[in-house]
Amino acid sequence: MSLIKSISGIRGTIGGKAGEGLNPLDIVKFTSAYATLIRRTTTVETNKIVVGRDARISGEMVKNVVCGTLMGMGFDVVNIGLASTPTTELAVTMEGACGGIIITASHNPRHWNALKLLNYRGEFLNAAEGNEVLNIAQREDFDFADVDHLGHYREDNTYNQRHIDLVLNLPLVDVPAIKEAQFRVAFDSVNSVGGIILPMLLKQLGVETITPLYDEPTGDFQHNPEPLEKNLSDIMNLMRKGGHDVAFVVDPDVDRLAMICEDGTMYGEEYTLVTAADYVLSITPGNTVSNLSSTRALRDVTEKYGKQYNAAAVGEVNVVTKMKETNAIIGGEGNGGVIYPQAHYGRDALVGIALVLSHLAHKGCTMSQLRKTYPEYQIAKNRIDLDPETNVDAILQKVKDMFQSDPNVAVNDIDGVKIDFADKWVHLRKSNTEPIIRVYSEAETIQEADELGKKIMDVVYSMK
Repeated sequence: MSLIKSISGIRGTIGGKAGEGLNPLDIVKFTSAYATLIRRTTTVETNKIVVGRDARISGEMVKNVVCGTLMGMGFDVVNIGLASTPTTELAVTMEGACGGIIITASHNPRHWNALKLLNYRGEFLNAAEGNEVLNIAQREDFDFADVDHLGHYREDNTYNQRHIDLVLNLPLVDVPAIKEAQFRVAFDSVNSVGGIILPMLLKQLGVETITPLYDEPTGDFQHNPEPLEKNLSDIMNLMRKGGHDVAFVVDPDVDRLAMICEDGTMYGEEYTLVTAADYVLSITPGNTVSNLSSTRALRDVTEKYGKQYNAAAVGEVNVVTKMKETNAIIGGEGNGGVIYPQAHYGRDALVGIALVLSHLAHKGCTMSQLRKTYPEYQIAKNRIDLDPETNVDAILQKVKDMFQSDPNVAVNDIDGVKIDFADKWVHLRKSNTEPIIRVYSEAETIQEADELGKKIMDVVYSMK
């Protein structure tokens, strides 16, 4: 059993003893701690907290505990039911709520679940707020409401359509062009909430030919739910049979978007954001942001339009902060996460689909042809397993010192250490959830990228 407590939320496997998994006692404790933080810090006058969940098997149980606990803390609960992460984020602001809880373990397997915690803007808590939730939980420093001040409960199942309405009303989403293109679209929603909202979106975008795969929201995922090539053989085989222009793949909470070309080849999850940004910048040029471990192609595309690219530390909240600082008009992460502030400051696969289909309709080409218009980079992902006594900070400092004085190399240490060469880069950062150093490297070929990563890994091994 596993229970991982971090500033970005609480996640764990279902079952086991208290403190060993995400069981009812721990759900009550962390929900109460979150409610206490909101009570102490909110400037919003309403007393509402929004709750949404993906289709995991454990979701009903976790939802009941969360909603009951919030009511016991004196908050009014708005349960929006089976809903994506971006739908829940939007519901917080549309309700004028003081916060929200998303019950989802994102791309983790079926026996995991999690509590993702939102502020009144429908954005994830920052590091200080997340740490305070953990501290409150550890101290059990919360007071429940008396019988006259218990919260109320209501259900509102309108938010999937309200989310779609927002996407359709974005100025750059060209519904007439999409409809005229007569796209034939397949999708894989891995037995979660994407199976509910994606067909609704695609139909209202004007797509008439829609082929679903694993669309029933049972929570019994038919494959590993992370939208990586190694997990997507079924939808890739479907595409190889012909008859479709593009396939969209989402994770269980629909904040990540991967795409498959008409010939069954992977488009590359790193290029979801690149493609959406290219379309947006071609009409409304502006600055962009992605995290340090994302492809350099976004920088290249941004500079093509004469605008500035900036890198943020890994993590959605860090990307959003940097986007606000730099007035970025689009940003996100290389795992298929598109953040478009015209919609909201959260990764949103629905927004990504609408922008990509609009772009494809304007280009009048195939997905594989579109992919070839972007710089070709490949990312290798490696890891260094750590011993308990390993001084990670000292290792990262030594790597930084090795390259700091080289005028041909740029060193960034806002999140671990990233070494940027003229034609490639390598990024080392300590994992927040595992005793490892993640080593991501990018070059024009996967062989070059892997060689660069392992060369730096050898340096690290020599220091241990």
